[in-house]
Amino acid sequence: MIPAIQLAEGLVLRPTTSQDAPALAAAHRRNRSHLQPWEPLRDESFYTEVGQRALLRQQVRDREEGRSLPLALFDAEVVIGQVTLSGITHGAFESAAVGYWIDGRYQGRGIMTSALRAVIEVARAVLGLHRIEAQTLPENLGSQRVLGKLGFERIGCAPRYIRIAGQWRDHEMFQLILHD
Repeated sequence: MIPAIQLAEGLVLRPTTSQDAPALAAAHRRNRSHLQPWEPLRDESFYTEVGQRALLRQQVRDREEGRSLPLALFDAEVVIGQVTLSGITHGAFESAAVGYWIDGRYQGRGIMTSALRAVIEVARAVLGLHRIEAQTLPENLGSQRVLGKLGFERIGCAPRYIRIAGQWRDHEMFQLILHD
């Protein structure tokens, strides 16, 4: 398993465990209105400890099988964001997708840029990946700025790519090549 990563300001990025369910549920409740424009519609159970525990069980299975790397970003014991490498594929592809969010109170401070920089290094040095992809809604300029700072390049637009807030939405597609 990937060890915890110390970031600036005493923040820690580490793999999620089943014990994180209460902190994750609290973080999602606290950020519900902040994240709703960018996410799929969520069942009410998503915002509960029971719902988060069920998600964490699946995430732990996926991590153990090498398909994903779910991480939570902590300020002390409080979850302030998440970063997940998903769809990890080895062999000829050596690729993954990255998804992330940060607590609205922590936006604009460079924290997610630092967290993603650390995850990129793990993807390169530990997982041996060649490529990471990311997608954003066209109007999510903050997320696009973060990706740009890290060297991601825009590679196109996927029409009606993901159902966000109940509607099929176009997404801007980005990639970062880790090894040549």
